[in-house]
Amino acid sequence: MATKRKRIALAFPMGVQHLERVAYGIRNYALANTDWIFVTNPETHVLDPETLAGWDGDGVVAMVNTQKQIDVLRDLSCPVVNISGRYENTCFPRVRVDYAAAGIVAAEYLLKRGFRRFAFYGLKDVWYSSLYRDSFLQRIEADGRECSVYESISSMATGSPGLQNDGELERWLTGLEKPVGLVAAHDPRAAIVTRTCQELGINVPSEIAVLGINNDTTRCEFSHPTISSLDRNGEQIGQCVAELLESLIDGETAPDNDIVIAPLQVVERASTDVMAIENIDLARAIRFVHENVENPTTIDDISSHIGMSRRWLEYQFRDELQVSPHQYISKIRVERAKKLLESSERYKLKQVALMCGFTSSKQMNVVFERLTGQTPKLYRQELTPGS
Repeated sequence: MATKRKRIALAFPMGVQHLERVAYGIRNYALANTDWIFVTNPETHVLDPETLAGWDGDGVVAMVNTQKQIDVLRDLSCPVVNISGRYENTCFPRVRVDYAAAGIVAAEYLLKRGFRRFAFYGLKDVWYSSLYRDSFLQRIEADGRECSVYESISSMATGSPGLQNDGELERWLTGLEKPVGLVAAHDPRAAIVTRTCQELGINVPSEIAVLGINNDTTRCEFSHPTISSLDRNGEQIGQCVAELLESLIDGETAPDNDIVIAPLQVVERASTDVMAIENIDLARAIRFVHENVENPTTIDDISSHIGMSRRWLEYQFRDELQVSPHQYISKIRVERAKKLLESSERYKLKQVALMCGFTSSKQMNVVFERLTGQTPKLYRQELTPGS
């Protein structure tokens, strides 16, 4: 008789991208080491842990977000691994990102972009949000800076999707002294900030730079502007989840503490594509450069736009940014060229050059090689080995 394969319930949303990366990590480990069969909800793609009451499977990976879910999962006869940070303690072994380290990475990213004022948009009574908040504040305060904090009630607590406008959030964002670097507890909350700023007429990123956490690609890239976000290293989390669950199925004792995985780095998008500048006229000049990066913008164009002399502009760039306006424009064009070269192979180099404000591919080659040490062609080849 063939050995019965073990059934593993994946009781977490499969349509959320940072959780899909966890699922891939679980799958990759299982393919190499186990004979598992995975169980999910075939129609909704979300298997609520509450629906597992009385289930006779071999193991569960779950996001444990409510007391009722805890009660149901605790009564199962199979091991359960939790991947949620909603509660500090749930009685289940857990694998998670290092929330405290993530808060520090987020703070250091915004500090390096020159911000002097900071804000944190979190969730009340949600454990992972409090760890993000506390480590973010500690790192900011260690640099002698202050941080404004606003926390909403989590939709996990209210059962409401939170689609209505939040008047308190609007007042908080309006009252922040700007420019300010803001971190949200996760990407959907970051998207709420960018949407609210748009409704209030607050410019993102020049007035409020917004950084999310989890790097849910669709959520980040469908926002306007697109949202920079800290990557959680989901596949590594998934690998550790599967390894832990296999050991528990084999009868080993659960670890006393969470298994904690270090976060990766910030994936940069438009919501933080700015340097924090206190000088209003210089900030206008920099915004003009970014908004017209695809045009062959000159220093005289910038001077005319902001109504200041070329000499004033040269002095302010040198004083605030330690570069000339020409050097800054070149840097922004090269950064855009790199993103285009990374995102698609369909653009010819001449097209990339014109899309980045260069007058020709020859000009782009000269500037690109001066700033990066390699030509655009070689940069693209290194992105796609074997091409």
